[in-house]
Amino acid sequence: MEPDIPHDVVDDFYRTLAENAAEGMLTIDEDSEIVYANAAIEDILGYTPAELIGSPKMKIIPERLQPVHASALRAFVETGDRNIDWDGMELPALHKDGHEVPTLISLREHEHGGEQYFTGIIRDVTARRRREEQLRDQKERLDEFADILAHDIRNPLTVAQGYTKLAQEEHDVVELDSVAESLRRIDVLVDDILALSKDGHLIGETELVDVERCVRAAWQNVDTGQATLECDPGLGEVDADESRFMQLLENLFRNAVEHGSTEPRSPDREDALECGDHAVTVRVGRTVDRPGLWIADDGPGIPEGLQANVFERGYTTAEDGTGYGLSIVSQIADAHGWAVSVTESDRGGARFDITR
Repeated sequence: MEPDIPHDVVDDFYRTLAENAAEGMLTIDEDSEIVYANAAIEDILGYTPAELIGSPKMKIIPERLQPVHASALRAFVETGDRNIDWDGMELPALHKDGHEVPTLISLREHEHGGEQYFTGIIRDVTARRRREEQLRDQKERLDEFADILAHDIRNPLTVAQGYTKLAQEEHDVVELDSVAESLRRIDVLVDDILALSKDGHLIGETELVDVERCVRAAWQNVDTGQATLECDPGLGEVDADESRFMQLLENLFRNAVEHGSTEPRSPDREDALECGDHAVTVRVGRTVDRPGLWIADDGPGIPEGLQANVFERGYTTAEDGTGYGLSIVSQIADAHGWAVSVTESDRGGARFDITR
């Protein structure tokens, strides 16, 4: 059985809640006269509750919007039809000093003593509007940058592709095929950058792609130096945006080569040294516990205390690193619905697992 709480206790409880709420609260009657205002209203509109109670609500409505407000309230009282979103509408309110404040207002209708009232919960969304404007400005600058970047890259790229094609026609040199493929890959990446900038889509349509073919093609697109690639048999297929999947692999291979080709791990690796670095071996295989792939190297690995940080944008341990490679890997994996994690490989280097 519920306790019988006196009405005056309940009234005091809810009054205390309203008075201490962070959001502004205003109550008007059918004649649009303000009958209640809480303390938070002063922080939003500059008026004390005493300055508002007994005044028409038009006091806080910009003059150009007053006819609209009056018409909407009158129509509801007469017909019961809601012509506005009562659960949250953005409207400007008039501050005491005369400037307009962007607010988010939620309305509720209620009765008391046989009279009809309307209470609005008012939130100042100035900070949110400012953030939205900043994001919009950043998006416009990004679009402009992407257009300029694509234009400035495509001009020399077109020239390079043209000369490469001429060279292929005159000389039967297998290396020219690799040059042509690298130039084609740059062209694809430019299109991807533009699509990401304009549409905000990190991946496009997916299809079943051959994993080993993508792995070997991605390896060819990276300056791997003396590094070696080993593919386990049976890599199979994966449902992916092929271009983005290739970009993921390229960034993982580049990371392995740049961070794995460091000081030799043991004296018997001396014969693999070039310019003081050892040639890292990168292996790709299928995960066992969950569907997916692993990419592992035999470099120095990533200290356990740093493994949680490597996917953060801008994080790098290299003096000339950008800190974007593994961040891009994480974003592409997430866009596909995959999980990416890093541990120590069985050869002491780094192992990245890409799983569903």
